[in-house]
Amino acid sequence: MYGSFSRMRKIPIGTIILYIFLAVIVFVCLYPFLNVIAYSLSGYNAVLSGRVTFYPIDFNLSAYKQILGRTQMWVSMRTTVVVTLLGTATSLVLTLFAAYALSRDYLPGKKVFSGLILFTMYFSGGMIPTFLVVKGLGLYDKLGALFIPQAINVFNFIVMRTFFRELPKSLEEAATIDGASETQVLMKVVLPLSMPILATMALFYAVGYWNSYFEALLYIQDPNKYTLQLRLRSLLFGEELNTSGRNIEGVGSEVMAQSLKMATVAVSTIPILVVYPWLQKYFVKGVMLGSLKG
Repeated sequence: MYGSFSRMRKIPIGTIILYIFLAVIVFVCLYPFLNVIAYSLSGYNAVLSGRVTFYPIDFNLSAYKQILGRTQMWVSMRTTVVVTLLGTATSLVLTLFAAYALSRDYLPGKKVFSGLILFTMYFSGGMIPTFLVVKGLGLYDKLGALFIPQAINVFNFIVMRTFFRELPKSLEEAATIDGASETQVLMKVVLPLSMPILATMALFYAVGYWNSYFEALLYIQDPNKYTLQLRLRSLLFGEELNTSGRNIEGVGSEVMAQSLKMATVAVSTIPILVVYPWLQKYFVKGVMLGSLKG
């Protein structure tokens, strides 16, 4: 015990302060999420009295039963999963081909194409022209409007292009000497080496599509096509909380509405959090490999 105390005394005071500071930052970042979970799992009397902080009081699953019992919620969940899968796959394929092509030094007009793509990172046509384009393409009130217009993220494109530039040229040259075509080089040489960056980009795109709200608000009118985030908006603004005039377990409807809102936020957040641990081992490596040079 004395040895442990001696080792603790050797820790610089600056390190201790740094750890305390980091602990405070972590708590500040986690508190809103913990508060949402706590509210959604707490009893109505605890919510009404304002005693809920970051842990549940009078554990209660009624809010989740109400949310998961709604057919519209499952329909929105399915819609969001479909949009996330289709959007991620589409964006990943287009970003992959664009980044690989524009990472080749021998591509004619490479600087022109790269410049045009980078231009869109700083300037855009604006919301109304984009809306008119979407409507003109026949995508209005269709799920394609949620991922086709923003299929390529320029930042992700730059990171992936930089990654391809840093790959050893000798491997590609050896494959070419053996008679491999450009497509074979990409599929059999480049892609197996690109799993970290592909997993990282897939995570970026998947999180973006899952959390996407504004595009659905602009382009989707049919309630049966609402995404989870748009359904959450309807719940938060009380458009679908048909609890007025009812008491649940003797507590006012405004308390039940608060619990339902928090439960909906949790339901819409947890699924994408579950995906992160599966891609975490690729995440840091992929970003670092793709940002070695500009």
